[in-house]
Amino acid sequence: MHTGRIVDMNPQFTTVRIVSHSACSECHAAGLCGMAEYTEKAIQVPADRHAAYGVGDEVDVVLEASMGMKAVWLAYFLPLVVLLAVALGLIALGVHELWAGLAGIAAVGVWYLGLWLFRDRLRNEYVFTIRSK
Repeated sequence: MHTGRIVDMNPQFTTVRIVSHSACSECHAAGLCGMAEYTEKAIQVPADRHAAYGVGDEVDVVLEASMGMKAVWLAYFLPLVVLLAVALGLIALGVHELWAGLAGIAAVGVWYLGLWLFRDRLRNEYVFTIRSK
C-alpha cells in the first residue's frame, strides 16, 4: 500500500502520484550523506464512477497481495531458476564455466525481454485499486 495524491481524473482512469522513498530517507543523517533518494511515480487506476474523491485528495493505492507475490516470482525467483538451470546444465554437458555462466546471464536477459514484450498483457493482470484515507 502506498499513499498518493490524485492528480488527474477522466472517465477511464484516475491518475495518482505516489512518492517512493529509499530506506535511507528515514535516517536522521540522510541530509548529510546524500544517500536518501525518492522518486515520484504516476499510477493509472481504472476509474470508479461511484467514488467520492477528486483531484487533490490523498488516497491509498493498493495491489492485491497475491499479485505482489506473482510479481516477485516473475521478476526474481524464476530468473534465478533460469540462470542456474542453464549454467549448471551446460557445465554438466562439459561446456567451460565461463561460457556456461555467460549463457546463463544471456538466458536471464531473454527472460526479461520476454517480460517486456508481454508487458501489456501483464499490465492488464496487475490492477491497482484506490481507498480513501
